Amino acid sequence: MRIATTVLFFAVLVLAQSAASETTLTWWQFWTDPTIRPVIASMVEEFEQANPDIKVELTDLTWSNGHEKIAIAFASGSGPDIVELGSDWIAQFAANNRLADISPDVAEELKEYDGWSMATYDDKIYGQPWILGTRVLFWNQDLLDRADLRDGFLPISWAHLDTASHRITDLGRDIYGWGSNTAEKHRLYKKFMPFFWSAGARVYTDSGGFCIVSSEPAVRALRFYKRLHDDCGYVANQRGIEDAFLDGKIGFIISGDWLLKRIEQEGHSLNFRTILIPGETQTEFKIGGRSFMGGEFLTINAASENKEAALKFVKFITSPENQLRFCKANKSANPSSKTAQSNDYFQNDPNLKTFIAQLNHAVHPPVDPDWVFIESELEKAVESVLFENAGPGAALLDARINIAKLKEK
Repeated sequence: MRIATTVLFFAVLVLAQSAASETTLTWWQFWTDPTIRPVIASMVEEFEQANPDIKVELTDLTWSNGHEKIAIAFASGSGPDIVELGSDWIAQFAANNRLADISPDVAEELKEYDGWSMATYDDKIYGQPWILGTRVLFWNQDLLDRADLRDGFLPISWAHLDTASHRITDLGRDIYGWGSNTAEKHRLYKKFMPFFWSAGARVYTDSGGFCIVSSEPAVRALRFYKRLHDDCGYVANQRGIEDAFLDGKIGFIISGDWLLKRIEQEGHSLNFRTILIPGETQTEFKIGGRSFMGGEFLTINAASENKEAALKFVKFITSPENQLRFCKANKSANPSSKTAQSNDYFQNDPNLKTFIAQLNHAVHPPVDPDWVFIESELEKAVESVLFENAGPGAALLDARINIAKLKEK
């Protein structure tokens, strides 16, 4: 009896020591779609099997209130060890000392991934690039054919896009050359900014000290965008534009890789093509167009007591193999890993390949803690031009003045 009691005592002691040595990581993330959520869970399980001393508690967030939950958790000191952040949010939390500086831990990986600049604030890196995002130009080839734009016509400049959009619109009732977004928050400016950047416009001077959103190139870009909207635009929210495009009513729209996923999953037989965002001007040897770039990053809470384990998990999730696995499951086309980008899965599909190529010709907004407010001013300017008939120059000047006032506070 005494021997049995002794054995039981030591068994309990070993279990207690094992539990005490086990690390539990908390990870908050946004991928809840039924096609990808099981893959996320499977990756977590595989990591735990390879690292039996580490457990990962997974919490799902939504885009409608996720930012607010993260901000409240960080402010209260109860935030997760690891949190997925959109690129626009990194500067805000880094400036408030909520994120761990991982610069020394990723120094040898900088050439292996795209997107580091979006996670860099005050010359420190606060997030590991995971899945990036950009947008390309989709077009309906049948409508181009009906408009007599055959023989290898490619909309590689604003002039080409303008001509083709007008000729498609001239085909008749319920046919539009261009899909133009309504005043949809967080979306409208992302459709205008490719034209803004393609014209050579910038938000700030090189030193970042002076806002120049009302520069002549910026005004030129907004004037052209308004021309497409007024003359050729089917105006709706993003989903409405995509629905009309899939119904064969629109010649050109700017969209992301999620549209490729819709086309495949819903079985559309649309005769469509994808191409890089057209430049203001175009030559044989220069790609002038620039698209919008954003991304999802894995960041570590500055207050976490498990930073070493958290970093290990972050590197596992963002490895080239797991990025490829994620993209295949989610039908997405923008891994941050350059090794993943070179995989035949992307390179042998002409539309996925377009997105990979666009990553090299995309621009992200300034890494600025106030970006969400700056973004709002830009959207107000575009809205006033498109829907209130304001002049492009006056609208962008108002935006510049308001942004300057914001930065002076």
